[in-house]
Amino acid sequence: MSNHLLTLAIVLVLAATGGAHSEQQHQHDTPISRFQNYLRINTAHPNPNYTAPVSFLTAIAQTLNLQIQTLHFTPSKSKPLLLLTWPGSHPSLPSLLLNSHLDSVPAESHKWAHPPFSAHRTADGRIFARGAQDDKCIAIQYLEAIRTLKAADFAPIRPVHLSFVPDEEIGGLDGVAKFAASEEFRDLNVGFMLDEGQANPGDEFRVFYADRTPWNLIVKAKGAPGHGSRLYDNGAMENLMKSVEVMTRFRAAQFDVVKAGKAALSEVISVNPVYLKSGIASGDGFAMNVQPSEAEAGFDIRIPPTVDPELVRKRIAEEWAPEARNLTYQLIEKGPTRDFRGRPLATPTDDSNPWWSVFKQAIASAGGKLAKPEILASTTDARFMRQQGIPTLGFSPMTNTPILLHDHNEFLKDTVFLKGIKVYESVISALSSFVEISE
Repeated sequence: MSNHLLTLAIVLVLAATGGAHSEQQHQHDTPISRFQNYLRINTAHPNPNYTAPVSFLTAIAQTLNLQIQTLHFTPSKSKPLLLLTWPGSHPSLPSLLLNSHLDSVPAESHKWAHPPFSAHRTADGRIFARGAQDDKCIAIQYLEAIRTLKAADFAPIRPVHLSFVPDEEIGGLDGVAKFAASEEFRDLNVGFMLDEGQANPGDEFRVFYADRTPWNLIVKAKGAPGHGSRLYDNGAMENLMKSVEVMTRFRAAQFDVVKAGKAALSEVISVNPVYLKSGIASGDGFAMNVQPSEAEAGFDIRIPPTVDPELVRKRIAEEWAPEARNLTYQLIEKGPTRDFRGRPLATPTDDSNPWWSVFKQAIASAGGKLAKPEILASTTDARFMRQQGIPTLGFSPMTNTPILLHDHNEFLKDTVFLKGIKVYESVISALSSFVEISE
């Protein structure tokens, strides 16, 4: 009956996504075929299909005899969060949470070698699909690792939870942010979480102990309007350009530190201009002889946890957008910068964190080697767990693989995918068996 449900779910998913796949492609129910079928579900923004992947993953969970909950944190119930549980023999112990997101970024089909939701597998084993690396791979690897452990009669001591969440690619505000603040989450008593990481072109596994926090800064300038032939003091464009120049010098100084090898890109503050808006529209262009009275620019800023955010706020107010130059600004801080105790959002990767020691040993037991722990240059759902004070690592077991998240022709080799399952078998069994910790 369980296998029938899984087969039915796969058929429904393929029908829903309009995929025309040969019988040979999905007649064998294997980890690779399950991965391909999951990739064929189009969960790309701006209109991700969340119903199909939840149904697909639920069917797999039923074959594994996992406990299943579908949670909703929006009134429309259009953004489900799937929560699976493998009960532990000591349910009072803090649990292990394995997180992945359901959604993906858009893909420009005409720029791909193979359709981005076909999960085409080439002769050399590359599986092309949006989400192959980011991060549908780990969702199936979690489940396949549990399948193998169950077949070997392994029983966890701690409860193991798996969360499949919506909206990570657009900030997670209707996904993990609300989940982490919910009563349902508190009832899980999470002690440690694994979330997504990134591929490594080398032969070591990358691991991330923190993310940078994204800020959006909008600077607006005002000045006197008038004829374009006159020279104005404190004109709107002049004031905005001065602001851009100051921020550009700061950006260059930060970049020089990276170029000199004194810090990684993820360890400095990045400031990137993303748009500039001004001028008086005229026909299909702009009136060149009119001095605009308003100008606006937008910037993407990323703050590492090693930086005091208050100092950045002060710099914005006093140097980048000072009121004295007729500048105003809007700062949109997209997520927390400190945990509930006021500490930086970073998970220790030393002996002070016993979870780290167990994780590191589990990687070694699987025949792998960890690279130096890093701050992730971008942002994931992990920050919302770190805000709760929960030790959280970003980790995706992909070595000898180019970094292709959000890129054209995103792919993952089948051998890398299968090796990742073995790694998670070691990690899940070790972390869920660990009891020598001061709770």
